[in-house]
Amino acid sequence: MLILRIRKRESYVCASELICKLSHLILSHDVFPLKPSIVQNPNLVPLRIRCFGSSRPTHDTKISVVESTQPLLSLTPTNPISRVARSEGQDALFEYLHCTQGFHCTDAEHVSKNSPFFLEHLLSKVENEQDVSKALTRFLRYNPINEFEPFLESLGLTPSEVVSLLPQSLMFLNDDQVMLDNFHVLCGYGVPRSKIGRIYKEAIGVFRYEYGILDSKLRAYEELGLSKSTVIKLVSCCPSLLVGNVNKELIGVLEKLKAWGFGNDWIGGYLSCKSAYNWNRMLETMGFLGEVGYSRTQMGSLFKTNPGLLLEGSSKRLYILVGGLLKLDLKMSEIYSFFLQNPQILSAKCAKNVCRAVCFLYEIGMETEGIATIVANNIRALGAVSLNQTRTILKKLKVERDALCLMIKEDPLTFLSLVAKSDVVSIEQLWSGNQSRFVEKTTFLLKLGYVENSDEMTKALKKFRGRGDQLQERFDCLVQAGLDPNVVANMIKHAPAVLNQSKDLLEKKIDCLRNCLGYPLESIVVFPSYLGYDLGRINLRFSMCAWLRGRGKAKPTLSLSTILVCSEARFLRDFVERDPEGPTKWESLKKSLPSS
Repeated sequence: MLILRIRKRESYVCASELICKLSHLILSHDVFPLKPSIVQNPNLVPLRIRCFGSSRPTHDTKISVVESTQPLLSLTPTNPISRVARSEGQDALFEYLHCTQGFHCTDAEHVSKNSPFFLEHLLSKVENEQDVSKALTRFLRYNPINEFEPFLESLGLTPSEVVSLLPQSLMFLNDDQVMLDNFHVLCGYGVPRSKIGRIYKEAIGVFRYEYGILDSKLRAYEELGLSKSTVIKLVSCCPSLLVGNVNKELIGVLEKLKAWGFGNDWIGGYLSCKSAYNWNRMLETMGFLGEVGYSRTQMGSLFKTNPGLLLEGSSKRLYILVGGLLKLDLKMSEIYSFFLQNPQILSAKCAKNVCRAVCFLYEIGMETEGIATIVANNIRALGAVSLNQTRTILKKLKVERDALCLMIKEDPLTFLSLVAKSDVVSIEQLWSGNQSRFVEKTTFLLKLGYVENSDEMTKALKKFRGRGDQLQERFDCLVQAGLDPNVVANMIKHAPAVLNQSKDLLEKKIDCLRNCLGYPLESIVVFPSYLGYDLGRINLRFSMCAWLRGRGKAKPTLSLSTILVCSEARFLRDFVERDPEGPTKWESLKKSLPSS
């Protein structure tokens, strides 16, 4: 059966190429003078170019022959597209992919709604048309697009990355069924579509696997004792894990962690798709700590305190630091003692800061013995401070190098506070990193009902600002005001900006709603965006409406959205100018009311 399918597919491709070449020879400019966009490079256009064989001219597509073979995403960005045109464009693209090309509605919808740059360029082809939907539908009927462009963009790739990854001889996704099959395996397993782009970019060979191979590789990692959610995080962050056999370095890391008392899925809780991970470096870091003198118990405690120390794989930076300290004539036992007594300097950031400080001291001419003394006595402080360039420091302090050496020897800590790039923070702050904050935020979003590793979770992590504990505090503030927790959860899903402000500000706006404006708390359930507006805007507009109401020029009850959403120009036209004295009152209110 498999051989039969392959033969059938090969015959289809051959026929496709042959008919494309014939189409190119037959359909010349003499026959279709007004349809230049169909004159494509025959090697780039498969069978389903849909030329229709009609002898009547079509509409003017305004595309040159050269441009038609050029990816849309490689063209110069166009003017901004209106929200209405964008929505109509998405609908037209969805109809093309689903109804014309036969894609599943889920795939077509995701591509049409998550390829904004491609859609912007596509809409520029019909920007002068009144009915965008019909014009774009007509355009797509007579001008085949490279479907790989919106598809790859919808997977989370940038336009420049998409252009560099476009297949050389294909335009239609259905002509690469092997790629689509592997794509659907990843989707079916639970990998967010927005993360698949990184896999395509870093391990494109994954999309050439025969049937069943990719699924077996994913299951192989589950057999190591990992949960499906952890496997999804691993392959999303490290696509190379899907190339070749099960990664031996990863197995080594998991075995060591297990021996130190960590669960199989512990590491998955700290992975971030914004980072790259090197499993071999992690093993080297573990080995280095063993050489320094850390016991299993100490290493376990160390990684629980700062998971980033392991995940950032700082072994290379640590070996560079050790080499630099050895050049100061420090003994290896002394160096190991530094790391054992000050585990904070094991992080890549702190190790880099110490190396930079040693180089700076060399550059200003300090002798080796003096540098060794300063490092030995102040290594924690050196690790906490990122120094400016030597020339910048000398210019700022307006001193010569010799004088600067004396200053540093007398009071190294005061000197560090003067020459740091920014305010000096405690080394413990650098030590903690952002991993715990990321986990806290994820935990909060899971409580709201977001699915782990889903596209919605990825988008929510970007929309909600602040640590997990801060978001929880703001959530509790709304509940304590009298709203049901489930109602609040639904509200902030529709208006995430509600939680992107402090608890104090939320309390002020709720108090204003109830006691100043006279609206019930339930009003914000219908219009949660009220909490996102500036207090100055709220007070100004509602004061104006109250004045108009007193003169019989406004309805007794107006919705929050009616008053707040419209632009200032429209508010002036629809409200302020209802009364001849309105503009004067408006200017008076603007001067008398606080801006926030």
